[in-house]
Amino acid sequence: MGALAFLPPAVAQDRTTEEGEAQITDPNVECTPYTYPPVAQAENQFPPTWTVATILPNDTAAQNRYNSIQGQIPNIPPKGTQPQSLTGDFGGFSYPSDDPDCWWTSSHCDYPKLPGIPNDITTVPEPGTLGYGFDDGPNCGHNVFYDFLQSQSQTATMFYIGSNIMDFPLEAQRALADGHEVCVHTWSHRYMTALTNEQAFAEIYYILRPLTHLQLELMKLVIGVTPTCWRPPYGDVDDRIRAIAQAMGLRTIIWQYDSSDWLGNATVTNGNYQALIDAATIGTFNDIGTIFLTHELTNLTMSEAIDWYGNLTSAFKHLVPVGVALNVTKPYVEDGYTLPTFAQYVNGTHVGSIVGSVNGTTSNTTTSTTIPSATATTTSSTPTAGTNAAQILPVNSVGWLVITAALVGGVLST
Repeated sequence: MGALAFLPPAVAQDRTTEEGEAQITDPNVECTPYTYPPVAQAENQFPPTWTVATILPNDTAAQNRYNSIQGQIPNIPPKGTQPQSLTGDFGGFSYPSDDPDCWWTSSHCDYPKLPGIPNDITTVPEPGTLGYGFDDGPNCGHNVFYDFLQSQSQTATMFYIGSNIMDFPLEAQRALADGHEVCVHTWSHRYMTALTNEQAFAEIYYILRPLTHLQLELMKLVIGVTPTCWRPPYGDVDDRIRAIAQAMGLRTIIWQYDSSDWLGNATVTNGNYQALIDAATIGTFNDIGTIFLTHELTNLTMSEAIDWYGNLTSAFKHLVPVGVALNVTKPYVEDGYTLPTFAQYVNGTHVGSIVGSVNGTTSNTTTSTTIPSATATTTSSTPTAGTNAAQILPVNSVGWLVITAALVGGVLST
């Protein structure tokens, strides 16, 4: 397997803008914490990072929004017992074998059993097409990977975690600047069906879209847009969670094939990539395309994506963001930000309009919206790069880990 490699920086690095941050290819610099003033100034308006979100005390807007959707939430209790259920341990939980709640974790059910809830998106309608995307970003060390995607004129759907956006906001901004589609992957990446109604609401609300005080909504605050798509961590969703997401204006995107790259086992990951390619080669996707689960989680997951990219483009007619494959041309609540249609994408237009305007006009350009600058800080320790190893950084006192890339030397080696 190839590795992502980096050359040491020759000049001082700009940690104040998305453009400057995107030029950094040394993980010792990329993954050093820095201060982004808009986030720092609003920090007390959000839950602590990497903890299960709840409605903050005195947050009247959040409480009012939650109250407004309670009537849309079905009477389905949380699964399992916290805290173990938060990380997927449902041991001792008794659940009917007929799967009354369409619980994906139990049966991979993706057709809700309650009326009025849309089916999960697990495939794409375009034949021979792969809905291309990556979970768990923004990774603080993703610049070489994003550079590779940019060199291939390839965009993807990026499912971002709110706590990662808080920690590395300039990295999050790059996704929009490069023309990727950005979707929600919750605040703290816990098993959603284990949460209470209020917790599940807060996990989406604080990363997504308050109807008031939009300046305090995280994706709007940092990236500039409010997504209309989400992916539940681990695919863990049932009709209760689907209803909450639907009430928040989100389409639920799952997957059909899984790389299992997050396990950190290259042999398993390679086997799953090959199985997908074999399926494409024998015509499995001749009538309808598919979605493959991959991550920008570690050096391994990003390196595997690069190593297998050529094989994927040979096996599939098209690799496109999920929204493009669905012809979702307006992926965000805000006007002035669009995705190309599928026809436009396959004919060479890979980036839609990514700059909004107060007068309603748009511009097909990769110039990002003007944003406040950030200030670098060296108050926290810097991760040490390893040759081919993943660096694991603790981000809070309760032991929740963010796995980031520990990458070496500014060139790609295969």
